[in-house]
Amino acid sequence: MSELTVPAAIEQLSAVHSFVNDKLEACPHKERVQIETAVEEIFVNIARYAYHPQTGNVTIRCKAEDGSVAIQFLDRGVPFNPLSREDADTTLSAEARNIGGLGILLVKGSMDVVEYAYADSINILTIKKSWL
Repeated sequence: MSELTVPAAIEQLSAVHSFVNDKLEACPHKERVQIETAVEEIFVNIARYAYHPQTGNVTIRCKAEDGSVAIQFLDRGVPFNPLSREDADTTLSAEARNIGGLGILLVKGSMDVVEYAYADSINILTIKKSWL
């Protein structure tokens, strides 16, 4: 599994995209866009909220093989399980909805697996996607 550690800052998003895209050479366009969108959503949320107002690092681990990819995001920020939140109610108007939750709903809807764990003071969010 390849690994990249960067500051949890939105300015690092292009480096994260490049790191993940290097592993997706055989991935079809549709699935690549879904993976890129999920990676962006997760990374930006970590950058905005995990350490606020302090700063810290995020490690991205990526393994692509046999028509699938597994990507992990690890940070030592505030413990937060995005999967424990109730899904955003998309039947409500934008004005009536609570703020937040649409991004993780998009990730859950586009990835085959989304898992969260908290171990040794580390948030670990794993996404998996197959394209065969």
